[in-house]
Amino acid sequence: MGIVRPHMSTSTASFARRHVLDEPEGTAALASRGALLLLTVGFGILYATGTELTLRTQMLAYLVGMVALNLPHGGYEHFSNLRRRGLPFGARYVVMYLGFVTAFIGLFVVAPLPALALAFGTAVAKGGHGDPRVMDAIVGSDHLVSRPQRALAAFVRGGAVMLVPAVLWTGTFYGFTGYMLSVFGGELAGPVATAPGTVTTAIGGLYGAAVIAHLGGGLITGGLRESWLRDAFETLLLVAYFVFVPVVIAIGLYFPLWYPLRQSGRSVVVEREEPSRREGVSVVVAWGVLVVGALVTALVATTLWTVAPNPLAGASLLPGAVAFYTVFVCVIALPHVVVGEWLDFGRGIWYVP
Repeated sequence: MGIVRPHMSTSTASFARRHVLDEPEGTAALASRGALLLLTVGFGILYATGTELTLRTQMLAYLVGMVALNLPHGGYEHFSNLRRRGLPFGARYVVMYLGFVTAFIGLFVVAPLPALALAFGTAVAKGGHGDPRVMDAIVGSDHLVSRPQRALAAFVRGGAVMLVPAVLWTGTFYGFTGYMLSVFGGELAGPVATAPGTVTTAIGGLYGAAVIAHLGGGLITGGLRESWLRDAFETLLLVAYFVFVPVVIAIGLYFPLWYPLRQSGRSVVVEREEPSRREGVSVVVAWGVLVVGALVTALVATTLWTVAPNPLAGASLLPGAVAFYTVFVCVIALPHVVVGEWLDFGRGIWYVP
């Protein structure tokens, strides 16, 4: 049975097992849990009283969360990843990133449905692979003793973002999926279009079995240790959040309130573990690269608007804006994950020393 926390030092493992409530990273972890718990309970109370937010309100909340709160964190992750690197590495990083962006836009143009499926898979990967690294650094992951267990943990954590809403908020989920496809003149096809009920049932069964296997396996290998209890609480909290919070708000606030908070806390641990690292470009140069990156991001959005046959998906302004912005986020998220982590073997965006 292989070890597990690859690239994780003994000092970090020890840190992850102790209480960090009085540390910045501990505060970030608590804040992420508290935010999702508050929203879950709040919407549960709303349902109990027969109150529902209008779809317009949900879409406004989505845009605020994703544009004003989440987008800057993506830039921060690139800044953090690049600021201690040399310029040759940074240049390769940028070229590869732009190459993936261009290829992904091209895929949306010629094959919208496969492109969107890849985009949804990227969302699962982004949330899923990030969470175990946060567990390594902050929460503790001693109960995950093999690579298959870690992979299952990533699938369960990330799957909550897309699979639970597809099952519990089917109408809204597939409605906005249709809008996103319409941006490039595509439409739902195959079993999703002809037998959505069957697909939804299969997804729900698969995900439910994965949750049981993940938590059950961790309990068997690790026992009732603190790391497993925290993992169980967070996993079930994520599931409950996407069950009770309407999908538009749930996705719009998950990324700013869960993923960035926890990633920022993990970054504190990384900085503490490697305080002597001095190589790479200066902060001023890295800041300049960040500004250029922001301008390039705007250029990507402009390009996407230009090449898309129906930028607003043939809908009114608000749902059209949600659909377009979600496609835009998908386009920049794929290279964020692929280049920022999977092709950056040394020190990717989810790095834990």
